[in-house]
This record gives sequence, structure tokens and C-alpha cells, in this order.
Amino acid sequence: MLAVGAAVAVVRIRTSVVVVSVRGDSMAPALRDGDRVVVRRRPLARVRRGDVVVLKPPPTSEREDAYGTDRHGAAWNVKRVTALPGDPAPEGTAGAGPDELVPAGALVVRGDNPDSIDSRHRGYYPGDELLGTVVRRLGAPRTPAA
Repeated sequence: MLAVGAAVAVVRIRTSVVVVSVRGDSMAPALRDGDRVVVRRRPLARVRRGDVVVLKPPPTSEREDAYGTDRHGAAWNVKRVTALPGDPAPEGTAGAGPDELVPAGALVVRGDNPDSIDSRHRGYYPGDELLGTVVRRLGAPRTPAA
């Protein structure tokens, strides 16, 4: 019976967390190129302002840089949440008018690095493309593979 309980725990952990490697410096100094982070899968409803999240960029994105990747090589953005559905859109959000609210199912994100490509360039990010929130960084930063 103990083995069954342990197996269930392993399955739950594997379906609720994932490790993502950071690529680019959009989150520097908090996270740097080559860092690996543990991400807890979460729906948009469980995300809070200030959380560091992993999500796919909007589909209209022209630039394909500064992504993180999971162990399967899937591309993800690592950014900090600055506004959630119903919040006022922060000044400088691409495509947002004055006094506009963040629409349902969307969020506004920014990198900690001022040179980050984020909602200032891409506008609202779709909440249904959210992988989850960063729980912690794993170990020392790694040098990314060439």
C-alpha cells in the first residue's frame, strides 16, 4: 500500500511541476541565461501580480527570442506579471488605450530587464498559454548549450 501511495505522489508531482531552462536575459538580474527554474502548473485564476510566470507569447509575436525551454525543447517566455484581468492596463502596454482594463483571459507581463521584449511590445499575453508560476531557481546558473 505504501508503494501505491508513493507512486501516486510521483505522478502528482510530475503533472504539477516542470523544469524550464531560461534563455536570454529578459529577467536579469533575478534570472539569467542558463538558469533552470521549477514551475508549478497553475491556471490564470491562481496567478497574482508580481508572480514570475512561464507562458507562450501572443500568437502575433514577430520576435522569437528570449525564450526558456522545457526538457522537450518547447519555447516559453519567462516574465513577471504586472496586471491581471480587470486591472487597469499599465502605461506602455502595446495596443492598450488610456483607462483600458486588461481583458478577461489575458495578462500583462514584463521582464525585469528594461530591454525585455514583453507586453510593452507584444501587448496582452493569452492566459490560456500560461504554463505556471516559477517556484524557485535550481542550483547555480548554467552556461547555455551552444
